[in-house]
Amino acid sequence: MDRKVKVVQFGTGKMAVYTMRYVYEKGGEIVGAIDVNSEVIGKDIGDIMKTEKKGIAVTSLEQAEEMLKQVKPDIAIVTTMSLIADVKESLMICAKLGIDAITTCEEAFYPQNSNPTITKQLDEMAKQTGCTITGSGYQDIYWGQLISSIAGSTHKITKIKGSSSYNVEDYGIALAKAHGAGLTLDEFDKQVASVDRISDEERQKVIESGEYLPSYMWNVNGWLCSKLGLTIENQTQKTVPQTYKEDIYSTTLGMTVKEGDATGMSAVVTTTTKEGVTIESECIGKVYSKEDFDKNEWTVYGEPDTTIVVARPATVELTCASVVNRIPDVMNSPAGYVTTEKMGELQYRVKPLNEYVK
Repeated sequence: MDRKVKVVQFGTGKMAVYTMRYVYEKGGEIVGAIDVNSEVIGKDIGDIMKTEKKGIAVTSLEQAEEMLKQVKPDIAIVTTMSLIADVKESLMICAKLGIDAITTCEEAFYPQNSNPTITKQLDEMAKQTGCTITGSGYQDIYWGQLISSIAGSTHKITKIKGSSSYNVEDYGIALAKAHGAGLTLDEFDKQVASVDRISDEERQKVIESGEYLPSYMWNVNGWLCSKLGLTIENQTQKTVPQTYKEDIYSTTLGMTVKEGDATGMSAVVTTTTKEGVTIESECIGKVYSKEDFDKNEWTVYGEPDTTIVVARPATVELTCASVVNRIPDVMNSPAGYVTTEKMGELQYRVKPLNEYVK
């Protein structure tokens, strides 16, 4: 491509401050921004990024389609919600207009195993208009490519076990609420954990209805099985509330989480496969205390056993850099909903983004 990649940003919260700056610094340009928050609509994105003014004002979601038709972006970055149902409207607007889109929505990383209905709708629309939709972020490397690379150097695998923790304060209110932060234990049991207490048949019906609430690792295990060529026989998840020994204030929720109430949750997803490999992955997302820090640890068991630990990763920055570095891959992919295990390895971009676009 012989010009700058034109990007529109959906959502102008904490993550967007990084994604927009990274786009500029990788030789792209932001041609539009969209939000539902009345307090930021009309603001120059430079004010949001705390840089010089860029001459791009934030547009409301209601006006998004009209604005997109005017600025004609190559791709949209969507950094808003954690469930595919909640980002469907934004992604569908892009799909209808033939605009590529990449989202940090965690379920969007591999949504066909948790919400096949919406995935199919987006896939069909994107194929009609010739664009590509995908999900990426921290999980693309640290829950995905990193593990598949270790697997590639292993003779025989019997089990893959992973655990990753992160501070929900870093990602905004939607993610914090999705983790049950601020709920009493009774509320957590009814609103979050109850989804685990159903049979496999009942779960499949809920998945097909589009109402399933997966933990992040539900989609990650699906991605890993697809990447490694494993055939899933069964998959289950168990969510457990996280608590703290004293009251802890959440700036994201704007409230004090009482001692003994849920600061977040741990979710363990166990997948058994026809090939005899079991994947057990855990994500721990909560309001951090002073003692907590991010950690990512995975072990591939077999011949040989290999463990890798990433201590104190800068999860937000890594998430946003992964999304921006994926942009050329999305633009070079076939039309439809294409998950990233089909795009090849995520690469560091030395040159401007447009120079990687075919």
